Amino acid sequence: MSNSQHYAENYQKLEQIATQLSRQERIDIDQLLPMIDEAMAAYTFCKARIEQVETLLQSRLQTTMNAEKSDNNE
Repeated sequence: MSNSQHYAENYQKLEQIATQLSRQERIDIDQLLPMIDEAMAAYTFCKARIEQVETLLQSRLQTTMNAEKSDNNE
């Protein structure tokens, strides 16, 4: 399974938990901590994946800019 699928699955978990919490008039306290734990794990994964993609994009952008500078200097 690719990282994008993991990201999509974890993002969907976050959406489901947020929806579930927002629709409940009374939150079952016994379900709250497991839901929060699951949401935090999903959030941590998504945040790390976004940071990883940002780093890769910056690296590729820098490589492209360096190649263009090299081409212009020749």
